[in-house]
Amino acid sequence: MEQLKITVALIIAILLQWTLRNVAEPFVYIDFPLIIVVYAALQRNAIKALFYGTFAGIAVDALSGGLLGANGFSKTLIAYIVSEIVRRVYLDNLLLKIPVIAGACLLNNVVYYGMHRLLGQEPTGEFVPTIAYTIIGTTVVGTIIYLILDSFFAESVIKRRKREMFAPRRQTRRRNPIRLGNRR
Repeated sequence: MEQLKITVALIIAILLQWTLRNVAEPFVYIDFPLIIVVYAALQRNAIKALFYGTFAGIAVDALSGGLLGANGFSKTLIAYIVSEIVRRVYLDNLLLKIPVIAGACLLNNVVYYGMHRLLGQEPTGEFVPTIAYTIIGTTVVGTIIYLILDSFFAESVIKRRKREMFAPRRQTRRRNPIRLGNRR
């Protein structure tokens, strides 16, 4: 059920990315699919995160009419790197997720621009201002979206725990019944 919610959130993010660019200029600097891809990678399932990254990148490339595959490669690479970091480092705190989304956004833009330059295409916009605005916008909006998604998924976890009759509890250390040595 949780994967269904993330999939729906990813589809909504792709549609928002495609439509909000035409509504207002500041929405150009927010990468909604990247936010959801990093959130999926933070859930400690690398295979699904790679799938979400590939799907989001290719869908954004197809809808934007840009270089097909550049976004797909960069988002897949981000999903892999974040899932490997999460496998080694405990990142369940929101304050630790903020630098992860900022670093993912920076790496995503550098790889995206690098792919364009490698294949001889001119990327739209200037390099440094676009990256700076995108990092700021995506990090701020991503933090808000993470708060919303965490509260949305936390409700289902709390309900699931209440349904369990014998929830696992902390066990106290038991004394060893076999004593070797002095008998009194």
